[in-house]
Amino acid sequence: MYIFTMIVNQNDKLLNYLINNIKDKSKNNIKSLLTNKCIAINNIIVSKFDYKLKTGDKISIYNKQIRDKSYKIPINILYEDKNIIVIDKPAGLLSISTPKEKNITAYHIVMNYLKSKNKNTNIFIIHRLDRDTSGVLMFAKNEKVKHLYQDNWNNIVKKREYIGIVEGKVKDKVKTIKSNLIEDNFNIVHSTNKKCGKEAITHYKLLRSNKKYSLLEINIDTGRKNQIRVHMNEEKTPIIGDKKYYSKTNPIKRLGLHAYKLQLENPMTNEILTFISPIPYEFFELFKRND
Repeated sequence: MYIFTMIVNQNDKLLNYLINNIKDKSKNNIKSLLTNKCIAINNIIVSKFDYKLKTGDKISIYNKQIRDKSYKIPINILYEDKNIIVIDKPAGLLSISTPKEKNITAYHIVMNYLKSKNKNTNIFIIHRLDRDTSGVLMFAKNEKVKHLYQDNWNNIVKKREYIGIVEGKVKDKVKTIKSNLIEDNFNIVHSTNKKCGKEAITHYKLLRSNKKYSLLEINIDTGRKNQIRVHMNEEKTPIIGDKKYYSKTNPIKRLGLHAYKLQLENPMTNEILTFISPIPYEFFELFKRND
């Protein structure tokens, strides 16, 4: 959820431009917005005070965040209504609990936030993201809504778009990868020729590259466990920071995968909903550093 979106009308440094154009907030308030990663430029999170704006850039400012005493990082709310809540999940945060971690999860943090407003509130996971993947994550506020979304998921989802950084240069600028995936006894997912595997379809498009890395737009038709990570490793261009699937580098100190856009049809109203999580700035900064 945003306070507003505005279009830049002159070249300037980000902090200076915001101070001159946001009259209802103090300089310290604006610095706090930047520090807490509440500001996006052209759908890319930016926190640098001296970031150089250009005429025509789009500035979006978050309105609501979740702050939880168990988790140091504020979590931006992308959308909320009486039926669903959509957040921008940070990398490194579990979607739901595991045997080893019960409380520091997106589910638990969102539950605490909603219960602080209404103690009778419940939430239900609609889909998941891997722990180290950041981006759009959606919850239902009641079980009926959960089933309306989950039971029709493949029919109502129109687009699941990710931004990924892989090691090396991809062979094709545009490619579709299809395979059946299976998980072994060591929790490693890989492609198989056996019919017991589940079909996985991944599409990618090259956005930019340098000598070491490639930045990809990735769309998936299926949502299998670790699907993108498996397919990119089997292309011999693993996602950076992905030790599980044999990445050798970690230049941005996190997994290079971000759930950028989720577009779907509201099963109750048939309205098309589009949720966008701004791309972490370090994804693009990497290509400036290594050209």
